[in-house]
Amino acid sequence: MRIKRYFAPDMRQAIRKVREEQGPDAVILSNRRVNGGIEIIAALDYDETLFGELAPAAAQPKVPEAESRDSAAPEAASASSEPVPARVEWTQDPTLVAMQQEIRTLRGLLENQLSHLAWADLARRNPVHAGLLQRLTAMGIGSELAQEIANEVADTADLDHAWRMALGVMAHRIRVTDDDILSRGGIVSVVGPTGVGKTTMVAKLAARYALRNGKRHVALISTDHFRIGAYEQLHTYGQLLGVPVYSAATRDELQATLADLTDKHLVLIDTAGMSQRDMRLSEQLATLASDRQTIRTYLVLSANIQLATLNDVARNFRRVGLHGCLISKLDEAASLGDVLCAVMRHDLPVAYVGDGQRVPEDLHPARSHALVSRAVAMMQQGGRAGAAHHSANDDHRNVAHAHV
Repeated sequence: MRIKRYFAPDMRQAIRKVREEQGPDAVILSNRRVNGGIEIIAALDYDETLFGELAPAAAQPKVPEAESRDSAAPEAASASSEPVPARVEWTQDPTLVAMQQEIRTLRGLLENQLSHLAWADLARRNPVHAGLLQRLTAMGIGSELAQEIANEVADTADLDHAWRMALGVMAHRIRVTDDDILSRGGIVSVVGPTGVGKTTMVAKLAARYALRNGKRHVALISTDHFRIGAYEQLHTYGQLLGVPVYSAATRDELQATLADLTDKHLVLIDTAGMSQRDMRLSEQLATLASDRQTIRTYLVLSANIQLATLNDVARNFRRVGLHGCLISKLDEAASLGDVLCAVMRHDLPVAYVGDGQRVPEDLHPARSHALVSRAVAMMQQGGRAGAAHHSANDDHRNVAHAHV
């Protein structure tokens, strides 16, 4: 099959060119209006039995002989002189598809090569800045935020000194609430997607407050009427802690329950866990709205979730008006870069961090420098583990070669 592109001032002349060069058996694959006229892609020896199923709508009828004659009817001439709408009709011809795929592959290779060249140029011109970006990336900090942090570091020829300054910038960007839930009390709701540890966080906060101020001053409320056994789980924690647990399925029930608990210094509300894209999220968030009582809402972010998901969670749950966040499952994360990125990017003050299942031992007030130090330690531990893994593989290969 032979494919060729033709240009002409109008459709009639374009078809005439196709007719004169390829004959009446040529097939029009696509046509579109371009600057100065019409562009046609035509093919000769088009095999409909081979390509018909791949592109039944793309191939145009064969070139009509009437269009190539100078003695065409006036009506046909009039019709052919009408403007042709600008459009592109793509064909699924294997030759064109292969060309498109090859172009995309070449573009990807070119972009990758340019990226390597840009990085090599940066490393040559400013090796300290490049080394700083490498360390931040190894910690798990996203490239955009890593660049912002590196740009805030003063020029220095010492990479270790620049690294310490970058960690200081990170610590300054991570805001904390200074143990405000347990020190201030009030009405606090905990929200977040499924499986991030909201109920365990509520139990830890309640236990820590009961140890500090007495169990008679704290109460728990569950608004989770979606998940089977949700209230029972919180009720079990309440029995172990010796604090009352209530259930509120609607906004009116929640307001009535809160009105009955005005004598409590701290009321913790455990909400239903659901996807940030769940249509019921709006209903759940509306339940927390109150005209009579001030409810402070905290989002639970799991440290073992990827950055893209954390950003999506933070954006969607912001509709409820967040006062801060709680970071859970630090003990299950391989890196803290993603969750620290989300905290800094969305400017969410961190209240507490959880690093285990023990109640209340595995709950700690958030400290920005402690979070950064832990992130660095996890990065170094991951680097040593990776080096050990590569070393073990090298030893295995050496042994294998020794036995050949």
